[in-house]
Amino acid sequence: MGTCLWTLLFLLHCNEGIHGLRFTKNPSNITVTQGNMARLGCAFEGLSEPEIAWMKDGEKIYSSDQMYITLDAHHWETFHSVKSVQQQDAGKYWCEVEYHGTIISSEPAWVTVEGVPHFVVEPSDVAVFAGEPFNLTCAARGPPDPVEVLWWLGGEQKGDFMASPSVLFVKGVNGSVKFYCEARNTRGISVSRTGTVHIKVRPDSPQGIRVHQASESNVTLTWSAGFTGHSRLSTCTIQMSRGAGRKVKLPDVDLPVPPFQHMFDSLLSHSNYSVRIRCDNEVGSSPFSQWVDFYTPEAAPLAAPKNLTFELTEQQLTLSWAPLEEAELRGRLLAYKVQWSQGGESQDSLLFKENYAHLSGAGRFFNSTFQVSACTAVGCGPWSQPILVMPASATQAQTQRGHIWVGLLFGLLVATMVGLLLTVLLRKRGKETQFGSAFTAPGTEAQVTFTAARSFNRQYPELPECTLDSLGISCDLKAKLQDVLISERLLTLGRMLGKGEFGSVREAFLKTENNSGQKVAVKVLKTDINSTSDIEQCLKEAAYMKDFHHPNVIQLIGVSLHRRAQQRLPVPMVILPFMKHGDLHTFLLMSRLGDEPFTLSVQILIQFMLDIARGMEYLSNKNIIHRDLAARNCMLNENMTVCVADFGLSKKIYSGDYYRQGSVSKLPVKWIALESLADNVYTTQSDVWAFGVTMWEIMTRGQTPYPGVENSEIYEYLIKGERLKQPPDCPVDIYEVMHSCWSPVSKCRPSFQYLIDQLEVQWAKLNPAPEKDAMLYVNLEDDEEQASGPGFDTGTRSSDEPSWGVPWLCAGMEDDEKNWLMVPSGAALAIDGDYRYIIGPHGTDDETRHSDDGQSEDIRDEEEDVIINV
Repeated sequence: MGTCLWTLLFLLHCNEGIHGLRFTKNPSNITVTQGNMARLGCAFEGLSEPEIAWMKDGEKIYSSDQMYITLDAHHWETFHSVKSVQQQDAGKYWCEVEYHGTIISSEPAWVTVEGVPHFVVEPSDVAVFAGEPFNLTCAARGPPDPVEVLWWLGGEQKGDFMASPSVLFVKGVNGSVKFYCEARNTRGISVSRTGTVHIKVRPDSPQGIRVHQASESNVTLTWSAGFTGHSRLSTCTIQMSRGAGRKVKLPDVDLPVPPFQHMFDSLLSHSNYSVRIRCDNEVGSSPFSQWVDFYTPEAAPLAAPKNLTFELTEQQLTLSWAPLEEAELRGRLLAYKVQWSQGGESQDSLLFKENYAHLSGAGRFFNSTFQVSACTAVGCGPWSQPILVMPASATQAQTQRGHIWVGLLFGLLVATMVGLLLTVLLRKRGKETQFGSAFTAPGTEAQVTFTAARSFNRQYPELPECTLDSLGISCDLKAKLQDVLISERLLTLGRMLGKGEFGSVREAFLKTENNSGQKVAVKVLKTDINSTSDIEQCLKEAAYMKDFHHPNVIQLIGVSLHRRAQQRLPVPMVILPFMKHGDLHTFLLMSRLGDEPFTLSVQILIQFMLDIARGMEYLSNKNIIHRDLAARNCMLNENMTVCVADFGLSKKIYSGDYYRQGSVSKLPVKWIALESLADNVYTTQSDVWAFGVTMWEIMTRGQTPYPGVENSEIYEYLIKGERLKQPPDCPVDIYEVMHSCWSPVSKCRPSFQYLIDQLEVQWAKLNPAPEKDAMLYVNLEDDEEQASGPGFDTGTRSSDEPSWGVPWLCAGMEDDEKNWLMVPSGAALAIDGDYRYIIGPHGTDDETRHSDDGQSEDIRDEEEDVIINV
């Protein structure tokens, strides 16, 4: 009765929610045709800002298509949408909210997907014995049902359509053959993957036999399976022999596999071994592999020399001992070490090559103690038993005294044992002591009582008002942000767009004073970051953007303050324009790796570069150095225009032309210029370096710079003269522009205005102007009067002078800077270098005109030869 009552109360509790928390709307069952859109909705009441999680078949759904709508202050509605429903989207869906460790769930709903059949049992590769019969299975289902299956084996149709699931009986094959099945319903026909029937054979020899972690007595042997014969390997046999010349065969080792490894122990040190391996499957054994030799290292001797004796004459002392066996020596003998002491003081050790020692001046060794040890290259072994050097008569007297001492010690030991026995007998008498009976009755326990300490409760102080004054930031920063402060009540937060180290970015709807609104992006600082310095850093970024007015630089809309319960400081939120296509890096990656890849022409990629260069030119004119320019920090709006964004590392230059970072922080190493890596010095020229890396990202459609090079290795890689290689489909002229950004001497890099001019020329080549304007670009590369970027010296040359030069040389360079370019960095004319990335053509003659891809055939062939030699 009691159990039933508790069950009833629990069910009532679940139906009514916890303290008024409940789902007011549950998802509904839907049936949708494959390829169409599906939308599920939930509504929850009782929390000011709940985190409503969507579940599917017991797993949480991580989706960017979830949307929140505020019904009132404590009532929220959320939707989960699937734009193009596929069979894998079918299943059981519901919503969950976690509150103080308790999960509150909505009612579940089922999504049913109608379409062409989908396979639940698809043909997979099989392995059989030659000529033996076997079965193949294929199963597909709708909705809609019924579903029929047709088999194809070796390119021939087997029978007619039959009901799913279907089993095909095959009498046997003598060679590999392909097979697949078709499934049809009223919606259409689906074709399964193609499977292969393999014939089981004996495996090939194991491969890649290696010896790891070799010590003086243990080694670990690993190998990899060769061709398994289309059958699982069951065991492997290891044969081992020892010795350099005439080998000693050791017992075979049979072990189950995988794993393909085995540890041998109890090996002899300083010894040659050879191993070979074969493996077995159900058909038979593979041939043995080739013999692999290995050598165990030396070790310190295992034992001390035995039979240490001495012979004393008037002229000398002779010591002798038995040499060690090879197994005890465990290495190549270097010497025997003899140590001796006299009067309790150790004397200098002596080394001897043989197993004896002659010491002159016998008298000085009276009453001395000697020990001997064997030594190898690794170290010395244990010491032998010491011997005391005495004349023969003294030795006899000492032996007699030794017998007397042995008798005295034996008598003392017997007396001690008798005393201990009497003490134990006396303690067994039960006698009262000041602590009570010495032998208390079993089961009694001492009781301990205590009084609990007084508890108390602290009340939280009243939260400060959500104003700029409550943040504790500087007066100058407050003054800059006062006129862009927006009330939190005007914001409705939506789905999350992304997360970073210091916070997240969420989609939002901003209501204006005339009750209209706009879609915006809100950058929210993490709620667990409570220090004033972190908040001030976030707001400084907003202060920078406040004064920006350029189509290629993201502009601040406003700043809002979000108040949370039991938090000392409000959370600042930076309100920015909503960028439909997100960040440039993700957009580039999606063009290559997305579910629906798309083509980005070279014209579009150059337009992206031009947008970024124009935005950076605007920032440099305002004395702003960005310090974190990369594709991930550039945004794409609905018009496919790129805007420079994320000014978290930016600094304004008020005097001079550089900024030196005073403390260590997390920085994007692969985008940082050489001088910034070396001295933490940042200038507009270091932003130019980062722009060159961003150009490379754009041309590679989002690849990570310097693939295969670790962050810790970047500085050494660059200082040797290495740079990012030319992307496969990058025009030569574009690569020369980005390569000019990576000069090791910062003043030799082009300005952003020069980069804009060069990119506009390249863009115009791909987008030719009307015929009347064609002369604007004729012979532009060969024009000796062409303007160059700041710091560049085109110079003059005769017609007979070779048209090759060092691209990083520029006017105004010091001699030591030229030497740095030519020698330590492995720059131009290096014999083993890659000439494409050190020197490049500045002109061509009529016989070697550039082909359509921007390179002459002669130059291309030469470059391919260079690549092979690198």
